[in-house]
Amino acid sequence: MPVSNNNMASADYSSLIGFVIIASLILFAASIKIVKEYERAVIFRLGRLIGTKGPGMFLRIPIIDIFNVVDLRVITFDVPQQSVITRDNVTVEVNAVVYYRVFEPEKAIVSVENFNLATDLLAQSTLRDVLGQVDLDELLTERDKLGKQITDIIDSSTDPWGVKVTALAIKDVELPDVMQRAIAKQAEAERERRARVIIAEGEHQASEKMALAAVQYTKNPSAIRLRELQTMTEIAREKNMVVVTTAGAPQDLATILGLVKAEKKK
Repeated sequence: MPVSNNNMASADYSSLIGFVIIASLILFAASIKIVKEYERAVIFRLGRLIGTKGPGMFLRIPIIDIFNVVDLRVITFDVPQQSVITRDNVTVEVNAVVYYRVFEPEKAIVSVENFNLATDLLAQSTLRDVLGQVDLDELLTERDKLGKQITDIIDSSTDPWGVKVTALAIKDVELPDVMQRAIAKQAEAERERRARVIIAEGEHQASEKMALAAVQYTKNPSAIRLRELQTMTEIAREKNMVVVTTAGAPQDLATILGLVKAEKKK
């Protein structure tokens, strides 16, 4: 009997050792955690923040330590279409995209309940507020400037959360059909105005050249007569036209030819 009791005690002791070893291995495996290069683990021990771990492998105390993994990569958020009334009372639909990233994981977890949702809602409200203070023309022509202004406002608000807003880009501005037709008429009128200005400038330059030519013709009457004959020649190219000249035209032409021959002899 004593021998049997000793064997039973040895078996129980071996089972206990085996259980302890298995439990230790399970606890050790559960305490090993791995985060990627672009991630950080924010660890809380018994509810208190003790810091961040990563990248790579780290150990934690099971049950006692709780951690949240934060992605440090740039996050892209497509802002839902926003209906905005500009300062000149024009309703437009605006589409935008926001780029942001976490630079302090501890603040992103402790300072705000859900930094992704908070940043997205803040971007929507700031977009409506800023665009509501500008005219339609400025909204259509100064998108980059307005995007930078909105980015600075959002970034100053998210900085205490450990979130850095890198950019906000206004992708598209949709106008009502009536406003599109009005803008098209305005553009057409502007093109017509430019065309008229160009024509007027051409007439002005032509008048200056004609004034100079008139001075030259005044100094040499034969030159103006030759110019008249050249004009008649160009008109006579049309076969169905009749050219009427003054009675003294042949005599003038003979005089001009004589002057030309005299100049050649000299």
